[in-house]
Formats: sequence, C-alpha cells, structure tokens
Amino acid sequence: MPSLGADMDAGTLVEWHVKPGDVVKRGDVVAVVETDKGLVEVEIWEGGVVEALVVKPGTKVPVGTVLATTRTTEAPSEARVQASPAARQLARERGVDLAGIRGTGPHGAITRDDVEKAVRPAAAAAPAPAPAPAPRPPPAPAPPPAAAPGIDAAGMRRAIAAAMARSKREIPHYYLSLDVDVGPASTWLETENARRPVTERVLFAAVLLKATALAAREVPEMNGFFVEGAFRPAAEVHLGVAISLRQGGLVAPAIHDSDRKSLVEIQAELKDLVARVRAGRLRSSEMTDPTLTVTNLGDQGAASVFGVIYPPQVALVGFGRALERPWASGGMLGVRPVITATLSADHRASDGHRGGIFLATLARRLQKPEEL
Repeated sequence: MPSLGADMDAGTLVEWHVKPGDVVKRGDVVAVVETDKGLVEVEIWEGGVVEALVVKPGTKVPVGTVLATTRTTEAPSEARVQASPAARQLARERGVDLAGIRGTGPHGAITRDDVEKAVRPAAAAAPAPAPAPAPRPPPAPAPPPAAAPGIDAAGMRRAIAAAMARSKREIPHYYLSLDVDVGPASTWLETENARRPVTERVLFAAVLLKATALAAREVPEMNGFFVEGAFRPAAEVHLGVAISLRQGGLVAPAIHDSDRKSLVEIQAELKDLVARVRAGRLRSSEMTDPTLTVTNLGDQGAASVFGVIYPPQVALVGFGRALERPWASGGMLGVRPVITATLSADHRASDGHRGGIFLATLARRLQKPEEL
C-alpha cells in the first residue's frame, strides 16, 4: 500500500487491474485504492510478472502492507540504475537503455537531461518524425454529485487537519511576500490567445505555474524534500497544484516536469487534473511526486494567501487576486494589475535571503512572459 501523502495511514484496495501471470512494466496501473481523498490508481514501480495478489478487494490495510508480489524477468541492470521517474519515462518512450548512460544528478542519478543528450545523436541521423497532433483538451467536467465518487468529505477534512497540524509542529516556517506587476504578462497572454485556436488558449493560472516552475529551477532550495534530518533537492520540478473540491477539502496532485512543458501543455494537464480530481480519480504518482506546491486563491477573491507547507516538501507558493493598484515605474505613477505572490518556506532548507531571491526570480519571469 503506497503512501499517497503525509496524512495517509491506511487505504482500502478497491479492485485489481491485473491477475497472476500478467506481465507488467513500470508505470502500469495495477490496482485502485480508496483513500480519504478519493480513488487513486496505483502504478507499479518495477516491471516483471505478477506472482500473487496478496490483498483482496474491499480490504483496508496500513501503508506499507504488501499488496502483491512480482518477479523480475528482464532488464535487471536497468532496475538497479539510479534514475528519476521522468528520466525512466523518457527512456522508455525513446527506446534508450539507461544502463549505458552516465548520470549527472545527485549521487550519480540519471536525469531527464542525460537521457535527452543520449537521444540527440541518434535523432540527428534519423528521419524527421511526423509532427505530433495538436493537444486535445479534455472534456469539461460535469457538475459532480453532492460528493464525488469515493470521497469522504469529513474524512478528508480530518486528514488535512492532521497533516497541517504536523506541518506546523515540525516545520519552522518563515513567510515572505512580494507585489508583482502582471500587466506585461496579462497583455502578452491576451495577444497570444487571440492568435491561437480555441483549443490552445491558455488561462493566466498556467502562466503563474510556469513562472513558478522556472523560478524553482533557478533557486533549488525551494524544490525538494526534508527527509531523515536533511534537505534533499529534487532533480525535477513537479508542481503540486492545490485543487478544491466542491463538497469541501482539497488535493494537490502534480504536473510533472512543469519547468519543461509549454504553456499549452500545462494548461491541458491542469484541465485534465481538475476533471479527474472532481471525479475522484487520480494516479498514485500524481499524489506522491510533488516537489513544490502552488495554491491560487485569486478566483476566490483573496488578496493574498500564506499557506502551510505540505511535508515532506519545503515550500509553498501562493497567489492572490490581481487588483488594480497605484504603481510607480520609471518615475511615472499609474494604475497597474498587481498580484501578491507569497512564499511559505522551511527554515531548515533555506533562509529569508534565498526566499527573497526566489520571489524576485518569479517576478522577473512574469515580466518576460515571451520567455515562458
């Protein structure tokens, strides 16, 4: 039973998607688990053959309980290779053997960049692939019933309360804020959207996410985990996006490799996540992978938000509503749309100086939206 968050102690196995004898590969969905936050599709972490299903559907078991056993049948050398999930995924997509790549990440781990460098020589000699079809936006979610399937609103509230209480007890938070003129980004996005097909138009939330991801890549102290008494920076930027549920509560699944995705890709993934969150159906990797969480309460009218860090992450970025305010620039006073960006950070992993640099980097990114 995987841990799908710091607030999870147990889960109920709902159904199996495999049976003994099935061949599985890393990333395949093998089961569905019910937690306080809904139904989660559990992915397998290592390929092989399913030997036995240990837990029967309908059984609630603690985190860490063996659900099934598998037997590895091929590529044992790859299983021992240290590589990030994003690197393994790209290697599978491009048919690259990880065993032949030298890693440049922490402790010699193979990163996505390492795989891309290994792919480029072969790609240069190969015929150009056919252009990929334009991203197809997921259908808009239908209004959910009083409670989305598999979600216990009261249980979720208890789980969130437990996680946040633990965070405030254990994490020495510090808080910073910075007002950012988002006029350039808003004007640029409006012009860009006018040129794009309806299916590729982008909401301002995607701009904020991309700018945050790029800032996290530049200031890595905000992107990672505090585990076993030490901060461990993450090799990738997987932004957790706080999504509220209509019946109460919230979840923060990840948009993987947010710093490497285009605004159109981030927008499409955001829509997809919202639809699946409110249907109560997420994947385990989306729940366990976030390296930094973003919460945006601007659409609720809040001017600013100072969030509570979700352990073992070390930071949370918040955005409020864009408000027209007096703004001086180049010796001239005018009225500009301004957003308050906030940072809640763990003093064990960073200090106010680095936190200030992070917010300044985020603001700089928003002043150059054409580079996002």
